Amino acid sequence: MSSHLLHSSFIPTAPPSLRRRPGCASPLPRTPLLVQSKIREIFMPALSSTMTEGKIVSWIKSEGDKLSKGESVVVVESDKADMDVESFYDGYLAAIVVDEGLSAAVGSTIALLAETEEEIALAIAQSKKSSSSAPAAPAPPAPTSDAPKVFDEMPSPAPAVKASVGTNALGSAEHPASEGGKRVVASPYAKKLAKDFGVDLKGVFGSGPNGRVVAKDVEAVLAAAKLSGGGAKVQASEPPKPSGVELGSVVQFTTMQGAVSRNMVESLAVPTFRVGYTFTTDALDALYKKIKSKGVTMTALLAKATALALVKHPIVNSSCRDGKSFTYNTHINVAVAVAIDGGLITPVLQDADKVDIYTLSRKWKELVDKARAKQLQPNEYTTGTFTLSNLGMFGVDRFDAILPPGTGAIMAVGASQPTVVGTKDGRIGMKTQMQVNVTADHRVIYGADLAAFLQTLSKIIEDPKDLTF
Repeated sequence: MSSHLLHSSFIPTAPPSLRRRPGCASPLPRTPLLVQSKIREIFMPALSSTMTEGKIVSWIKSEGDKLSKGESVVVVESDKADMDVESFYDGYLAAIVVDEGLSAAVGSTIALLAETEEEIALAIAQSKKSSSSAPAAPAPPAPTSDAPKVFDEMPSPAPAVKASVGTNALGSAEHPASEGGKRVVASPYAKKLAKDFGVDLKGVFGSGPNGRVVAKDVEAVLAAAKLSGGGAKVQASEPPKPSGVELGSVVQFTTMQGAVSRNMVESLAVPTFRVGYTFTTDALDALYKKIKSKGVTMTALLAKATALALVKHPIVNSSCRDGKSFTYNTHINVAVAVAIDGGLITPVLQDADKVDIYTLSRKWKELVDKARAKQLQPNEYTTGTFTLSNLGMFGVDRFDAILPPGTGAIMAVGASQPTVVGTKDGRIGMKTQMQVNVTADHRVIYGADLAAFLQTLSKIIEDPKDLTF
């Protein structure tokens, strides 16, 4: 996974060099120059164009650790994903200003980086001085009896699964990632798995770089927990109690929910219209059954069919951002909406018209796995030129989708269902049909454009031989 660089600024901590005093005819005696300490601020990076603040998921490095340029330092939750962020300089992580679980605005200081080990104490003092001089936040008003409560309690975690020191598969409780009893260094997905299944990461041996705990290490512990009578001894845990929703409570948006909210409000400024169409999917369903065993997904088939239709109708693949002009996009990147825990994201199948269906299906599975682990990179969810939203798997026959800002159209796909239809010769027959509704930007795309596009797509779906080329 590619990472982003932590940018920092230089903070001089010593007075400027002595200057020649006015009126002095002779220069001052040469004295040793005072070398300035280099303490740099590490800022919250902007990991996407829509990101305004980030949340610290975990610090990979601890205070006092030596850093090399390009080395991962912190995991930051942006509005759509969790990303490892790298150091831009060599030095020492002198002071952590924003702790794990807290948020900070883009561009604000989250840590201090010292150039030498001797300057760590100076940086810590500077950090404490800055925090003490910061204005105190006003105390929140006392809640009244009729005021809604803010729901900020997390559900109680399941009792931890403790891995013993008995096997090589689990390793010792003291492993490189624990750094002598300090915080365990683990990937975001490994932490999520551990949290979901109640695994104590302190007892998990890390097989990743520098002993970092990765997802497969947690999965090894869970697999060992299911074994009986041999290998690792794992303390059984009680199933977690379901946490109910507190009626009347006020729940703050997550970072992702906040981003979705802003995008939906922005989309209201775009004049849109909708066109519906009904496809007969018997041939597509037959093709899917034939190649499903090779890893092909229905989502990939729909994305491929849509991309091939967009090749013939570039206006539907265009976009308008400033209200004064529009762009014929050079690539056909089909974004597909995916519901994940706490929000919605649209992984992008790039150049879907040029990629074969088997590669496209493998790529789609990879994107979904990364999306659910919150590991997508910005170019994997911000580059869509046309969007698909499919609720057919839930039995929904038709619905309308909201147009994502910066794109020209989105197609809402319903379920394929057996339908009694009238044939051309006046008889009654049974066919499998699927209904779609396309929402489009009316500043650029007109009704006739969408109608022609849907007719082309209908021909591809009803005769899908080109999808496997």
